Amino acid sequence: MEWMETLVLVVHVLVSVALIGLVLIQHGKGADAGAAFGSGASQTVFGSQGTGSFLTRLTTWFAVIFFITSFSLGVFAKQKAQISMQQGIALPVVKEENAPANEAEQNSATKEPVLVEPASTSSEADNKAPVLE
Repeated sequence: MEWMETLVLVVHVLVSVALIGLVLIQHGKGADAGAAFGSGASQTVFGSQGTGSFLTRLTTWFAVIFFITSFSLGVFAKQKAQISMQQGIALPVVKEENAPANEAEQNSATKEPVLVEPASTSSEADNKAPVLE
């Protein structure tokens, strides 16, 4: 089954490169204005009709193949995930950066703040607000 996935992946990459090339080769709707400056239809390889219908059909077929290979690669990935879950292979767990490392840090992080009054004379304590830890 591994060889089939490799084959589909190779076809997928080749078709995607060909699809990109075909899209770049095709003329847009505004390309007809260029014929006035010397790029006439007589110089085309595919005749005076141009490459519109041929390249459009070819692009359509490559797009269909691209979607089929994309769907197939998704099915292969799902099967691999199911097999690893059935075999009990642990998936990597990403730990949050701000999460406490152990239970003691977790308990201290959930405690409410404690009001602590500074050690000073009674006249200074009346003018200052309590300090939070």
